[in-house]
Amino acid sequence: MEAARSPSSLANGKKPSTKPAPNRPASSGSTKYGTRSGVEGTIHQAVAVTGMRRARYRGLPKTHLEHAFSAVALNLLRLDAWWNGHPLDRTRTGHLAHLDLSLAA
Repeated sequence: MEAARSPSSLANGKKPSTKPAPNRPASSGSTKYGTRSGVEGTIHQAVAVTGMRRARYRGLPKTHLEHAFSAVALNLLRLDAWWNGHPLDRTRTGHLAHLDLSLAA
């Protein structure tokens, strides 16, 4: 039977380096995160406004038409908000600020 090896030892017998890994440039992750957050926001809005989590109809042509109508509806809502100068998202209040507002009332 072979003796148990410690998890920190490598196959070549050397221990791994304890130096921190070099930092990646911040721009590579932040651009991906910005794109992803925009897509996630659009999907959330589609689900919240049009109920697109489940298709109402069966079959690919009907489902495609439902998604197209939902996209048109979202675009019209966004255009209306932009033309009237209303922001689409609500301003979020933290838990402590919400408690402070409820105590003040």
